[in-house]
Amino acid sequence: MASKFLKIATVYFVLAIILGIVMGITKAFQYASVHAHLNLAGWVTLAIIGLIYRAYPQAAQNKLATWHFWLHNIGLPLMQGCLFLMILTGTESFVVGTIIGSLVLGLGIVFFFINVWKTVRD
Repeated sequence: MASKFLKIATVYFVLAIILGIVMGITKAFQYASVHAHLNLAGWVTLAIIGLIYRAYPQAAQNKLATWHFWLHNIGLPLMQGCLFLMILTGTESFVVGTIIGSLVLGLGIVFFFINVWKTVRD
């Protein structure tokens, strides 16, 4: 599981960098929050989680880790995709998708929290 988290983290890193470059070229800085969330909740958070799972393999070998992986990687793109579309269109048409994505991502993080507290030991 650790390698899956590390690999998907690099996907978010590349996406965030591309978005940052496009924002700089076009001077469309209104997407900065999407760029920041892709970097923090995608690249940084998932890379750290991957390293935690590498350090504590017992935490990576259960259903909580699998559920966290999928919820995080469904919730984050949904949340940030809908937020991007809200900013792009200037409407709140995608607010429900943003909220649902946030809740799905949050549930994944709760599973990670439970997993760490249940399985990580000295």
